Amino acid sequence: MSARVEHTDVGAYALGLLEADDKRAFEAHLETCRACTAELAELSGMAGVLTGVGRVETEREQPGEGEVIDLLRRRKAADKRTRRGTLIIGVAAAVTLVAGGIAVGSGLNAPSSQVAVGGTHHGTGPAEQFYEEGTPAGGVGVTGVKGGVVYESKGWGTHAALKLEGVRGPLECELIAVSTTGERKAMTGWAVPPKGYGVDGEPPLYMHGGSPWNPDKIDRFEVVTTAGRTLLTVDI
Repeated sequence: MSARVEHTDVGAYALGLLEADDKRAFEAHLETCRACTAELAELSGMAGVLTGVGRVETEREQPGEGEVIDLLRRRKAADKRTRRGTLIIGVAAAVTLVAGGIAVGSGLNAPSSQVAVGGTHHGTGPAEQFYEEGTPAGGVGVTGVKGGVVYESKGWGTHAALKLEGVRGPLECELIAVSTTGERKAMTGWAVPPKGYGVDGEPPLYMHGGSPWNPDKIDRFEVVTTAGRTLLTVDI
C-alpha cells in the first residue's frame, strides 16, 4: 500500500487505524509538521478518554468501545478518503457513545489548538484556554521539566488541563490521577516528538483529560512515561 502522508491522517494515527507503511510514513512526517503534532496532542487526549471508561448503564443499550472501533475500521476499508474527512467527528461520537455523554474539555467544537503559519503557532485550543484562565497548581519535575495543572469539578468527575515544558522525545506519556487511597487512573496520553515541548524554542504542551473521581478524592496528578518514569508531580 502507498505510504503517502496526508494531514488528515492525524485522527487515524491517534486511534491506531493506520496500516504499517502509512504509520511509519506519518511518524516521519510528525517530526517536521508542527500543525499535525499539535492536532495529534488534542486527538490523543480524546482517544485516551476511551481507555478505562467503564460501561454506563442506561435505559437504552449503548454501543461499546469495541463496536465503535470496529465501525471505524469497516468505514476505513470501505472508503479511506471519506473516513479521513470525517474522522474527527467519528472520534467525538465515539467518546460520547462509550462514556455515555461525558465530554472532556471546553467543547469539541472549539477551534484547533494551534495552526502553524510561517513557523509560528497561532490560536488557542480548549486545553490552553482553560489552563490560562485558571489558577495552576505548580508541579515538581525532574531536571529541566516543569509544568502545572488546572482542574475543576464536573458532574461526572474532574476535568484537568496540563501545561508541560522542558521535555524531549521520543516518549509516550500519560497524565495520571492518584486518589487519596493510592489508586491510579490514566486521564489522557500523548506522544512527545523528538524535538520535544518547551525546549529550544518549541512551544509547551497543553493537554486535558478527565477522571471519574471528584477533586476531593484526588491526592495528586503525575506525568509519567510508559516506561514508568515520573516526569512531573502536582499535589492538590
